[in-house]
Amino acid sequence: MALLQYRTPVNYEEHQTAFEDFLQTFKTTPTKDGLSGALSDMNIDEDDFSDEYDFMDDDDEMGLARREARSQAKVPKLKYKDLLQKIADRYEDEITIDLDDLAKYDQALIDNGTPMNLVASIEANAKHYLDIFAKAVDAVMPDPTREINFKDDVLDVLMSQRTARNNALLRAAAEQTDPTFEPELFPAELTRRYSLNFKPQTRGDEPVKALAVRQVRGEHLGQLITVRGITTRVSDVKPTVEVNAYTCDRCGCEIFQPVGSKTFGPLIECPSQDCKTNQTKGQLHHSTRASKFQPFQEVKIQEMAEQVPVGHIPRMLTVLCHGALVRRINPGDVVDIAGIFLPTPYTGFKAIRAGLLTDTYLEAQHVTQHKKAYEDLAIDNRVFKRIEQYRASGHVYEYLAKSIAPEIYGHLDVKKALLLLLVGGVTKEMGDGMRIRGDINICLMGDPGVAKSQLLKYITKVAPRGVYTTGRGSSGVGLTAAVMKDPVTDEMILEGGALVLADNGICCIDEFDKMDDTDRTAIHEVMEQQTISISKAGISTTLNARTSILAAANPLYGRYNPRISPVENINLPAALLSRFDVLFLILDAPTRDTDALLARHVTYVHMNNKHPDTEGVVFTPHEVRQYVAQARTFRPIVPTAVSEYMVKAYVKMREQQSRDEKNKKQFAHTSPRTLLGILRLAQALARLRFSEEVVQDDVDEALRLIEASKESLHQDNGNYGRDMSPSSRIYNLVRGLAESGQCRPEDADDEDDEAGGMELSMRKVEERVIAKGFTRDQWQTAVMEYTNLDIWQTAGNGTRLIFIVSEAADLARDAEYDMA
Repeated sequence: MALLQYRTPVNYEEHQTAFEDFLQTFKTTPTKDGLSGALSDMNIDEDDFSDEYDFMDDDDEMGLARREARSQAKVPKLKYKDLLQKIADRYEDEITIDLDDLAKYDQALIDNGTPMNLVASIEANAKHYLDIFAKAVDAVMPDPTREINFKDDVLDVLMSQRTARNNALLRAAAEQTDPTFEPELFPAELTRRYSLNFKPQTRGDEPVKALAVRQVRGEHLGQLITVRGITTRVSDVKPTVEVNAYTCDRCGCEIFQPVGSKTFGPLIECPSQDCKTNQTKGQLHHSTRASKFQPFQEVKIQEMAEQVPVGHIPRMLTVLCHGALVRRINPGDVVDIAGIFLPTPYTGFKAIRAGLLTDTYLEAQHVTQHKKAYEDLAIDNRVFKRIEQYRASGHVYEYLAKSIAPEIYGHLDVKKALLLLLVGGVTKEMGDGMRIRGDINICLMGDPGVAKSQLLKYITKVAPRGVYTTGRGSSGVGLTAAVMKDPVTDEMILEGGALVLADNGICCIDEFDKMDDTDRTAIHEVMEQQTISISKAGISTTLNARTSILAAANPLYGRYNPRISPVENINLPAALLSRFDVLFLILDAPTRDTDALLARHVTYVHMNNKHPDTEGVVFTPHEVRQYVAQARTFRPIVPTAVSEYMVKAYVKMREQQSRDEKNKKQFAHTSPRTLLGILRLAQALARLRFSEEVVQDDVDEALRLIEASKESLHQDNGNYGRDMSPSSRIYNLVRGLAESGQCRPEDADDEDDEAGGMELSMRKVEERVIAKGFTRDQWQTAVMEYTNLDIWQTAGNGTRLIFIVSEAADLARDAEYDMA
């Protein structure tokens, strides 16, 4: 029984002719390229709209050239004809057909009364139309204006020779009178030195909504679709054969076999006319030199967490990238991949087991990256003009900190630390190859219900490469790297875990205290050396893990126990704690005022689906990301005066630690890593100011943040029989600043401290006190009270505050702590 025959309703020859006309005649509109296209970046270089004066125009020759370039930009250009000329001249090797341009051409055809629905045809049958469009490109490809020379690639020389031979054979065939004569041409795939891809159509300014992996159905087979997912595995780039070449050992003919599918059978007998005439059946020998290969990469994408229904696990899709699309995707990237959904049969033993089943894959055509890396982020000048308005006020540091998770009440110091985590310090590379990390590591230790996990989730959304994982759900191998067999090449390969996927980003680990000790030790090397050393299954290598660690943990027994020491409450090994630059202790202490404010904030968010209006301004995550990207371009240095100030502050912190150890009030061990942490925080603050130099105020703010991390602990322990009047609280604050080495005058000397007094800058201390919510009158009252008690005295016309500290006073203070 013969199969039914169905004549296709599409005239492909007409469509090919239309494509040729489109490639030769399509012009870009000057409005798009000149004005509205530049609005996104505010680079409006029109004569009447330029937003800044260019001093280069003063030079006659340069000004003339620039004016000529601007006038050329206003002229409509033959977009694809110019691109084809660059392809012919070997300057470009990729042709991307924007379906938006083709849609305009389609509309012009409809206006002329000859509708063809070219875009709809391509979207419905993209694989076939790739071949038709490639034939149209070959038909209108212009002659090169640049001759082949010795600097060109060998493949370019081969391509030009093959094209020249094809042209000669076509001219000879045109002179033949025999209509049955057909010239033996090289296959079209062999003479093309470009890759052709389609860019999907957009609806207005927004791209077409991407599908989830589980929404891709059988009805999409052969169609051009866009799928969104997170990249989990990217194979090595391998050459895949596009045209196989053979040489016959009898007739000497060169035989070419185009390979269009995943599987093919190699030719064995020579199919040339000479061998058929002589009936010799010559043996064919594979010729690698004459064959054509193209780069190939296999990518696995997985559904996003928000796309997975309740009770289901994420699905995966295989994406095959060819030609110019390889090396565009890295593991951990969130991407929209436009491609052709195709079936592929199983091969080998899999085919025997699968029977009639086939696998499916997506042949990539265009890749759109989400959350690009900071260095790849295009700076939006409109965002910067908005932020610059607030930078002039000097409060942009506060505004940016409040913009981090604004739906969460309070925790301003924690948010400031997280902002500095996003910015990071400067990574230094020594001359001998030694590396000093610039990434900041932070641990949030606190009671349940203080929104630690929400802060972590928000940071993963803002950071370009953010990976969120939990302690119980992560093994040591899942965090570092696993050895497995590559399904493409059957080689043993390493598959990166969460820390490798977060390279050049932030890895957020929740429930840090619930991790097994053996798994937790896997991140020790990552936190300090920022590498992962692997020696297993014959693979001995070192992987990069240049990531910041943001961990959240609960104290021992779930809640903080004030009756035991902080070290026992935290219950993390000292080797791990010393690697964190800042360890925040957030306690949930019941106080009437703050509890009422917190409850109002939470209920407002639930009722209105937004955060309450605050003083100042709240920036969007996109604006925060743009600002951080700009701040990370600076590499601030530390001047000598600031480094000396930092040394004195570090010595003071070590002295304070020795006193705390005597009184069993030690919070965290102060080590040289603490000094590096202060340095990194100060550099991040300088970056936020867009400065190339760290100043003393940056160091003071870094020291204040480290002190603020223990503030909950002091508040908790400080309520037992203590005088809580404003003067006493101001005294405790100033005393803490003096002991931590902060707010010292720039010309202070260590000898003055050793002589029995601690010297502070009156202006800086007053700023700190007022920033804590006290009034200027309360500050003046406290200064007078404690001056009369001979605790401190003012000097330098009221510019300095000097503590009068005696040995007896120290002993009395230690005794007071013991009583508390």
